[in-house]
Amino acid sequence: MVLNKETAQKTAELLLQINAIKLQPQNPFTWASGWQSPIYCDNRITLSYPPIRNFIREHMASQIETLFGKPDVIAGVATGAIGIGALVADYLNLPFCYVRPEAKSHGRLNQIEGLLAENQNVVVIEDLISTGGSSLKAVEALRAAKANVKGMMAIFTYGFPVAEANFKAADIQLNTLSDYAHLLLQAEKANYITGEQAKILANWREDPSTWKP
Repeated sequence: MVLNKETAQKTAELLLQINAIKLQPQNPFTWASGWQSPIYCDNRITLSYPPIRNFIREHMASQIETLFGKPDVIAGVATGAIGIGALVADYLNLPFCYVRPEAKSHGRLNQIEGLLAENQNVVVIEDLISTGGSSLKAVEALRAAKANVKGMMAIFTYGFPVAEANFKAADIQLNTLSDYAHLLLQAEKANYITGEQAKILANWREDPSTWKP
């Protein structure tokens, strides 16, 4: 869910400006899953642009307090959300930890890196939501550590129905600064794409696993 439409459009504009989001309807990308996609998103690029990363951290922090109150800990999902998660935690003057995809096979065998006590309220930070699978594994790890996961805040979501179903099944509230619908509106408004290309991009989101250019 997007909390603020103006923030959603501005976030989409910034991601397009720095090529964190690339749109290629006529020359699609191939994702690791094998899906053909007219869009590619790498929000880690935002860390290289101080004004943009500051915009993201401040709006994330503000929305977290509005939606969930001030938590005890901010947790980033490794590896993509470690940077922005730490920035948000710093802005809120809160402890930070991050969650690996799985526990280390050596040393202390940690899956959660950083201090986290039982029953602490945690908000999880993600950079990008596709199906939600890896994001929700982090939630499972935090719950297994007996943390109280208040919700998740991400920069961007494709808005796939499967992701919405996965978060609902996990009983986790997901909010994002921007989403696919606002991206398409902003991209067409700013002439990154034509009206016809916008239709192609909208069609892809309906059934991305079988979409062909």
